[in-house]
Amino acid sequence: MKASFAKVPTPLELELHQEGRRLTPQRKKVLDLFQRIGGGKHLSAEDIHGKLIQSKSRVSLATVYRTLRLLVKMGFLHELELSEGGHRFELLSQDHPDHHHLVCVNCGRTEEFESDQVVLAGKEAADKQGFKLLESTLNVRGLCPDCI
Repeated sequence: MKASFAKVPTPLELELHQEGRRLTPQRKKVLDLFQRIGGGKHLSAEDIHGKLIQSKSRVSLATVYRTLRLLVKMGFLHELELSEGGHRFELLSQDHPDHHHLVCVNCGRTEEFESDQVVLAGKEAADKQGFKLLESTLNVRGLCPDCI
């Protein structure tokens, strides 16, 4: 008698199912791309679309944007707003939930840093106003060494 095993759903599949959605091939490819490049990488929708096209994936830029919005809403990705109106996305990390960004306003270069003082200031402000702190993120804008 042959044993059959049901496929164990991933956390993303479970969350999508709870929202009445499914893990489409395009959604899986976008998330796989972020998991492959690892944490700390900040990509625009255009960067993601280009990398998917290079890997012979057939996905439209509009689908990439919709997928990114959904993955941000579900807490799998973090969206970083740049000063010139652009957006970058990164995989959320359980290892570094409260990290911050230095963003070059000229070229968009983005570097991460951690600061207990920023997290503490966020907690104190949240407590004072009766908020429940969910995350602490600070974006510091300036010019990188290459653009000075």
